[in-house]
Amino acid sequence: MSRWRRRWYWMAVRPILLPLPIETGARDPRKYMIRAWLLWMAVILGAAVNPALALAAESDPARVLGNANDADACLKCHDAPVVTSILHTPHMIKSDSRTKVAAEGCQSCHGDSTAHMARVAEGQTRPPPTVVFRGAHTSSVDARNQICSGCHQGGTATHWQGSQHASSEIACTSCHASHPARDVVLVKTAQATVCFTCHADRRADALKPSHHPVVEGRMACADCHNPHGSVGPHLLRGATVNETCLGCHDEKRGPFLWEHAPVAEDCSICHTPHGSVQASLLKQRPPYLCQNCHDSSLHNSQPFSGAGLSGGALPARQQVLRACLNCHSAVHGSNHPSGVRLSR
Repeated sequence: MSRWRRRWYWMAVRPILLPLPIETGARDPRKYMIRAWLLWMAVILGAAVNPALALAAESDPARVLGNANDADACLKCHDAPVVTSILHTPHMIKSDSRTKVAAEGCQSCHGDSTAHMARVAEGQTRPPPTVVFRGAHTSSVDARNQICSGCHQGGTATHWQGSQHASSEIACTSCHASHPARDVVLVKTAQATVCFTCHADRRADALKPSHHPVVEGRMACADCHNPHGSVGPHLLRGATVNETCLGCHDEKRGPFLWEHAPVAEDCSICHTPHGSVQASLLKQRPPYLCQNCHDSSLHNSQPFSGAGLSGGALPARQQVLRACLNCHSAVHGSNHPSGVRLSR
């Protein structure tokens, strides 16, 4: 027996033949040698097939995903800072077992995404995740909002269903961005830039001489409005215009001994909240604003002349020097015993 055959015999054939007694009339031992050869070839081929087996395992979504709350599988491909920044946000806090992300990881927002996670054959296009929030494969508004509302219910989102934004097919991600470490719309100094994307007319108002300090970053749109829905008009946080305004301008609340009816009714009768070229956010300059209601007052000729007023020859003086407000300074209401005409 040659050296090579002896080595083959000791490595492959003999371990199989030894346990099998060959008796007279038994089957031809060469069959056992063939079986041994086949087994040995299987061992050799196994080493070569192993990478293929690993490849097949990779194509199994269950093997790729591992633990559902482990984002490492996703980060193997999605490793750009614009994606990984979500790891520093409340959306990826896993320490609280009550949160969906603790149990499902990225899938808690992007859906099962089994087809996306599986390995695709060469030349084929990888399917997008089940739910996509931005880009070419963006999912429907309903699909995206359903994901968000799965966690964000109640509180300021109580009236989302049926709100102006929801009825206008506005998605949560039209305003919010969950991946950045800081959602721009939640930053007071930058929030208005998001709102102005759609409400461009309000940007123009905010740049007028008289305005709330929104562009300066000392107020945000959400200080007055609840973008997720409200029981009041215009998505206001208060049930009425006055309730919203008086949240800050409490000195105008009253009750007063002498009331000014428009003040008690609606602040927006005289004021425009987003910006004006007139002082104090007034819709018009006095006396023209006042005479929208008081056109039959004692000073009915005021817009045309100074007749009936002291210094009647100089009507411009009455207008330049704030006209009606020169005398009726307590325009929001008065508690003075002699303040019936809101003059003190």
